[in-house]
Amino acid sequence: MVKTLEGKIALVTGASRGIGAAVAKSLAAKGAHVIALARTTGGLEELDDEIKQLGGAATLVTADLRNFDDLDRLGQALYERFKKLDILVGNAGQLGVLSPLPHVDQKAWDEVIAVNVTANYRLIRSLDLLLRAADAARAVFISSGAANKATAYWGPYAVSKTALDMLVRTYAAEVSTTNIKVNLFNPGPIRTRMRAKAMPGEDPMTLEVPETVAEAIVELCQPSVSENGKLYNYPTKKWLNYQPPV
Repeated sequence: MVKTLEGKIALVTGASRGIGAAVAKSLAAKGAHVIALARTTGGLEELDDEIKQLGGAATLVTADLRNFDDLDRLGQALYERFKKLDILVGNAGQLGVLSPLPHVDQKAWDEVIAVNVTANYRLIRSLDLLLRAADAARAVFISSGAANKATAYWGPYAVSKTALDMLVRTYAAEVSTTNIKVNLFNPGPIRTRMRAKAMPGEDPMTLEVPETVAEAIVELCQPSVSENGKLYNYPTKKWLNYQPPV
């Protein structure tokens, strides 16, 4: 495999399984040093073994994204070791409860917003200077089709993904004159644990595997990507521009 990302430093959140793990392995296979962040130590250690088998290298970070102060310390630690960050993949997400809005308790609501929105804001705040220090930084955040649908019982998740989209688009506008390109990625239905939880009656064998979609995400991390503030819709394999309401 051609090492198109040789010398790049890449951070992937939610890297212990699913799409995050697949992205981390693909980045490593292409030469990037991967900083793999997740809550589960065991999953990260398995990922590390697989990355080493690919001839790659990783730094493992066990952290809960809801501990926001840890994200500030992460930025400082990465600066002290690497001085830059070339790639950020904000993959970690939480489905939360599927329930009528009046039945969603405050704790469940807060946890989804914390992981899907606030943690990504804190990552942006913590890592912005590191991204600016790279020659051609690329950031990709995982969105969802739920962000553009008002579907009954999906309230907390849908609201969080809509907020994430605006957060990322705002950051993209703010860095539009810099070396940073920031985009969103909608994977569509993929064979993951979250999808199985959301759609328990669905046949998982009808869905694409994380390894396939990961390759498309990694393409958005290449220095050659010129799009900024857009959404790549994987089900249709197209870049989409956000449009104002009619």
